Amino acid sequence: MQLRIGELSRRSGVSPELLRAWERRYGLLRPERTAGGLRLYSAADLERVREMQRHIGEGVAAREAADLAKQPPARTSRETTGVPAAARGDLARATEAFDETAAQALIDELLARTTIDTLLSDVVIPFLRELGDRWERGEVSIAQEHFASNLLRGRLLGLARGWGRGTGPRALLACPEGEHHDLGLIAFGLALRERGWRIDYLGSNTPVASIAEAAEAIEPELLVLSAVTAEPLERLPPMTARWVAVAGAGARDVEADLVLTADPVREADRVTALLA
Repeated sequence: MQLRIGELSRRSGVSPELLRAWERRYGLLRPERTAGGLRLYSAADLERVREMQRHIGEGVAAREAADLAKQPPARTSRETTGVPAAARGDLARATEAFDETAAQALIDELLARTTIDTLLSDVVIPFLRELGDRWERGEVSIAQEHFASNLLRGRLLGLARGWGRGTGPRALLACPEGEHHDLGLIAFGLALRERGWRIDYLGSNTPVASIAEAAEAIEPELLVLSAVTAEPLERLPPMTARWVAVAGAGARDVEADLVLTADPVREADRVTALLA
């Protein structure tokens, strides 16, 4: 694939002027030149631009973002870029057919080929977002949505077995009363566990008084309350924890020590770094 700068700009969403600046200042782009001096850009150039955008969006300075984007992509014989996207499609087809055997086998294969972080970030979380969008559009039924969500919930909790053991910092996770969506919170707990945390999990629909009671007994480094709306997260009483975080879609408009609204794996990295 060879692109002129206008097409590169259209595909990446970055203006031609900024693309030229990134090429000149950071050596981000490596165009070929025609006999007439016209610059032609490759698919690798487009990918580096997208990578730089992603790093800048995460708060990385432009020069550092360019250095990260220029690094060769991490690929191994066991894990390739196409695997997660294909897996999400296969998982959608299996759950829509109520085929638990196929869905479980697919997850088994992914766990054999990739890491927990990749499973969460590139398969489970995007799949759940797509599932929710498709349910809203009427493309999947309530039964299919419940089947898929409960299958994944059971599997993630299976991976969570023993996540309270160890000597690392403790995190107490719960969804306040009235909140039943806990898959994102489970994923966050698994990502924390991969970083050495011990997890105490209260689950969904937990009365705030019970959460406060558990926090007083455990005295965790981190208490995370998750909800898809702001109401359950507002007007929370004081909690016994070094840091109190709110998570989920409802966290965006709520004040707390930490607000977690991004990918669970990225947030687990951020929280671990902050509390180190």
